[in-house]
Amino acid sequence: MIRLLLAVGLSFAISAVGTKLLIDVLTRQRIGQPIREDGPEGHKTKAGTPTMGGLAIVGGASLGYVLSDLLSGGVFTRSGLIVMASICAAALVGFMDDWLKVSRERNLGLNKRAKMLGLSLVAGGFAIVTPAITTVSTELSFARRNDIGIDLGSIGWTILAVVMILGAANGANLSDGLDGLAAGSGIFAFLAYGLVGFWIFRQADVQPDLYGVAHAQDLAVVAVAMVGGLAGFLWFNAAPAEIFMGDTGSLAIGTGLAALALTTNTHLLLVIIGGLYVAESLSVIFQVGYFKVTGGKRLFRMAPIHHHFELLGWRETKVIIRFWLICGALTALGLGLFYASWLSGTELVEIAP
Repeated sequence: MIRLLLAVGLSFAISAVGTKLLIDVLTRQRIGQPIREDGPEGHKTKAGTPTMGGLAIVGGASLGYVLSDLLSGGVFTRSGLIVMASICAAALVGFMDDWLKVSRERNLGLNKRAKMLGLSLVAGGFAIVTPAITTVSTELSFARRNDIGIDLGSIGWTILAVVMILGAANGANLSDGLDGLAAGSGIFAFLAYGLVGFWIFRQADVQPDLYGVAHAQDLAVVAVAMVGGLAGFLWFNAAPAEIFMGDTGSLAIGTGLAALALTTNTHLLLVIIGGLYVAESLSVIFQVGYFKVTGGKRLFRMAPIHHHFELLGWRETKVIIRFWLICGALTALGLGLFYASWLSGTELVEIAP
């Protein structure tokens, strides 16, 4: 518990200080976010707002993770280090995209092919290294190891890992369109995985085979470190934002959540806990599909779906707060199902011969 408290506290402090420094430096250098021309009219006033705040999020979380382990006498684990390394690698891909945007003074960074290649390398590296040097299970799971009864094998698990990371990273990236939306929703999701990791750790001595996660405590530390990093950033990112996280932050968020789901054997639970990212992604897919099928008609006024509600007349803050409430409800639902799965798993253990 001390490691968790140290991680979230240190990450918050480092991220908050780092975010403030980034705002000051980027403002002095007049480095700001270009706004997409086809976005909502009200967003054009945000042009020039400092961006790449994801550097403070990931920097704060990384340092908080490392320092919490060193100060508490903890032991770094391969699973924890792999997840944190994946978060940092995804942030690097996002940083390259953000830097091209601000240096060109246009809302055009890496092209889609280059960004997807970069993320694919991150996802592929995680998918290959994790089963090779950890004891992660290759069985498809919802809330505990092999609760579905399908073993994907090493190849199937590798494909699943790549798909999950690419999907979650792009979903988080799409949600980063309103002040504080991606950061706030990320806090809910990482908090859920902090609780999941800590619960699995506490159950390890009682029912070691129920979850099959060797490094659950360290994974919980990674999760709450991201909570602290996002909270420190949100202090300055809440509407009206003084800085944006950019792709540096959003790609790191999605990659981190997918990596945690994969290493805690809660693959399908991520669909619920990260339900906002699923909805944002589906809104874009449905919009594009409907547009092609109907010959130019739109299903939503604008996609991703948070822009649709803006164009319906909702204030930006109303959209953000209501989406946060949805994230909170999804987090509660996900944790409730996780607990229900534990109850059913306990009953199975008790009646087993």
